[in-house]
Amino acid sequence: MKAESENYTWVTRSFLDYRIPVYRELDSILGNQLTLIYSRRHTPQRVQDKARDVLGDRSIGLDGEWKFGADGREGFANKSFCIPWQPGLYKAVRESNPDVLIADGIFRWSPAALWHRIRKNTPLVVCYERTQHTERNAQWVRTFYRRRAMRWIDAMSCNGSLCADYTVTLGIPRERITLGHMVADNEVLAQKSSAVSAMDQQRIRETVDAQGICLLYVGRMLKLKGLHELLRAWRSVEAKQPDAFLVLVGDGPESEALQGYVAKHGLKRVRFTGRIAHDEIATWYASADCFVIPTLEDNWSLVVPEAMACGLPIVCSKYNGCWPELVQESNGWVFDPLDHDEFVQTLNASIDDHKNYPSRSESSRKIVARFSPKTGAQAIIDAAQIAKDRLELH
Repeated sequence: MKAESENYTWVTRSFLDYRIPVYRELDSILGNQLTLIYSRRHTPQRVQDKARDVLGDRSIGLDGEWKFGADGREGFANKSFCIPWQPGLYKAVRESNPDVLIADGIFRWSPAALWHRIRKNTPLVVCYERTQHTERNAQWVRTFYRRRAMRWIDAMSCNGSLCADYTVTLGIPRERITLGHMVADNEVLAQKSSAVSAMDQQRIRETVDAQGICLLYVGRMLKLKGLHELLRAWRSVEAKQPDAFLVLVGDGPESEALQGYVAKHGLKRVRFTGRIAHDEIATWYASADCFVIPTLEDNWSLVVPEAMACGLPIVCSKYNGCWPELVQESNGWVFDPLDHDEFVQTLNASIDDHKNYPSRSESSRKIVARFSPKTGAQAIIDAAQIAKDRLELH
């Protein structure tokens, strides 16, 4: 679906590789009229390069941000408070001459978009991720600010139903919410994983000495990811499942403590790979049998649709905001990582079910096909139309 030629400006403090396909699709729909404004400091250079390949000079990185307070980006939500100030941000927004504004979240850099909305009456769409669970400890000032900001937010594009449920509590009507802007690059991942030969899969497994049923985790090594709970559960699982291996891909501040736990308790079938480049991760998905995400707090873990695109069954924490849309009985299991017995039972059940992995694999691919960069871009276009209609009525 082609939109009429309009200038859209997307304001985001930072983004990662997964956003690039959505930018590409949205820019195509708009006839190459998308401008992206972001922080050079908070966006990896490889991702900046990808954005520039897609948008050219309409990819605008800003320098010189000031910050008051601690970011807390690697900890649980709402355990810190940070007010960023980016010189030149509002000027960049104004000079992009937007017909529609898009902002990531309600704070960070979004106040510049809100201010432009107030001054120029430009339709504003906010892409939102939070859920009731991730915001369970939100300070009153955060919630107060969010509810006040809703007066000038014309439409929201939420990750999924849990995000929408929380957003409604902030005061925006459900009819002004679209779903599905947060997606993985499913087609590319599926193509890459399909191209991984049996020989390549064997080679990958040999590098970590994991020749049995392979359960895979991909992500940062953080306390909020539930990896300590995973290893405690794995102690019971490893004793019962002699053919099962747990492979942990990634790094982070908890890496040393996790490896120390494995050594202390003599776990023989846990493997750590360290960090793997994003462009190479499909090879690891393709070489595994099942994906596990034990997070204690996540808005929408993109590793889940990534793993599904590569054909993996999913063992997913109920504290992951994506599970209602992505994890069903046909392709996986949902569990409480804080309930040790339930966690152990779920891991054992997923391993015992390995003969049904092919059918679960097919189900994962079918489910995640509904969440593509095209549908993500369209969710934003639909929200923009809602925003424009609202302003016309007022």
